[in-house]
Amino acid sequence: MKQKIDISTWNRKEHFEFFCTFEEPFFGSTTIIDMTIAYEQAKKQQIPFFVYYLYHTIAAVNQVENFRYRIEANQVFLYDAIDASSTIMREDKTFGFSFMKFHKDLQKFAKIVAAEIERIQVTPGLFTTNFPKNIIHFSAIPWINFTGLTHSRSYTIPDSCPKVSWGKLVSENGKKTMALNVMAHHGLVDGYHMGLFIDLLQSKLNEKTTDCSVV
Repeated sequence: MKQKIDISTWNRKEHFEFFCTFEEPFFGSTTIIDMTIAYEQAKKQQIPFFVYYLYHTIAAVNQVENFRYRIEANQVFLYDAIDASSTIMREDKTFGFSFMKFHKDLQKFAKIVAAEIERIQVTPGLFTTNFPKNIIHFSAIPWINFTGLTHSRSYTIPDSCPKVSWGKLVSENGKKTMALNVMAHHGLVDGYHMGLFIDLLQSKLNEKTTDCSVV
């Protein structure tokens, strides 16, 4: 479900109209996230680490309203819920775009991800299904401990989906960290909202709990 934003009375009206005139309205930030507790929790709950941090990433996105805004035909809509399209690598080292429906129950979400990964492995091509607007573009780059990241984009294709990318898991002095890159449309998201998302995500990843059914 989604609701249309009345741009004429929206407090972001000027920001939205200003940044929508840009050839490149996206801005981004790269930061280091402490994954020590998250890695331990994933092992404890017998959840693949990729699934664990994907789950918490989507959960944090859904709790920051500005990350649920999407631009459609020059109008702004607020979605009730956001899912993910993640790149999934195949055995031949190509990848396909997946669609992963978010579920608040971590165990059920893990099954959704496993089934989607299996589907991508036997489905050729890049675009493997129809993708809704209420998604984030998600990717993992576990070979690179990057300090910055850019994305391939066509300025002729309307796009307002945030892009979240994770880097290599690095272990040092008993601590595990990963680089996180977040890109968002500046007409919808500012640095303040990006900071909210990153802080909320780190907080979720620091939780020591076996009950992930409530986010």
